[in-house]
Amino acid sequence: MGRTMIPVEPQKLIEAARGGDRAALARLISRIEHRNEETRKMIELLYPFTGNAQVWGITGPPGAGKSTVVDRLISHLRSQGKSVAVVAVDPSSPFSGGAILGDRIRMQQHSGDAGVYIRSLGTRGRHGGLSHSTKEVVLALDASKFDVILVETAGVGQTELDILKLAQTVMVIVVPESGDSIQAMKAGLMEIADVFAVNKSDRPEADKMVRELTQMVGLNPHDADSWIVPVCKTEAQRDVGVIELLGQVEKHQDYLVRSGKKNEKAKAFLREEVNDILTEELRRSIEFMFTTDGGKDLLERLLKKEIAPYEAAAILSGISG
Repeated sequence: MGRTMIPVEPQKLIEAARGGDRAALARLISRIEHRNEETRKMIELLYPFTGNAQVWGITGPPGAGKSTVVDRLISHLRSQGKSVAVVAVDPSSPFSGGAILGDRIRMQQHSGDAGVYIRSLGTRGRHGGLSHSTKEVVLALDASKFDVILVETAGVGQTELDILKLAQTVMVIVVPESGDSIQAMKAGLMEIADVFAVNKSDRPEADKMVRELTQMVGLNPHDADSWIVPVCKTEAQRDVGVIELLGQVEKHQDYLVRSGKKNEKAKAFLREEVNDILTEELRRSIEFMFTTDGGKDLLERLLKKEIAPYEAAAILSGISG
């Protein structure tokens, strides 16, 4: 049998991906990741079809069982007849820029399901944060008619803050053993959680962890219209409590629509997208300027201490302006 031909032209590639062709979707995402001149065209063609998917973030400390929780969520969402895409954000290799961990092994049971698509992405050197391409991959998956997009992050560094700007609902997965560090966690994860899950809740200290988190949630200022962050107990390995967790996420999605905050989150995402585009273009412009005769001369003057770095930046700013 001959190999299926995957369309190369952006318009046809997008049409194939939106029609359910997973090979075309994989090619589309790879081309978005390449960050070349074609990326702009891809996003322009995709953008009119976006805005329908629910985007859920899953984060938390390493070892909390996030991938197992995601695996169980996929199963329950599929039983509801919903299509699911997973973006697993892994630390990037400092040499290749690619994802080190690859597609999550635990989720491979879903690989034969046409209603599930799983992709691992690297952070691409963003100091542990989500790369620009990650956000545009979510746009591509949204345009490809997935009902729910799950974005699982490594749960360390800048990804925690970035996931807040990308996802509509953020689940923070913790384990009882992290109880001793809950004060340190308060400054980071508390601010981004829409739903807490204390996973591996069969372990000692689980109930104590739930009580502490519930108390912390209660200390946050809120009024009658505020979302009160729920604290769920899960044991994802045995699929215990995951349906309840799913129910709380669905309640939060309803709250976002009812309160008008879903539109606020959409605006925040788009503001971040435009900011990323401008930053990326400015970086490319600066890199190009350093390859010109004027840029090389500027570096020589810096090396000879004739000017300081801030002066060089001001000169480049004047050139780019």
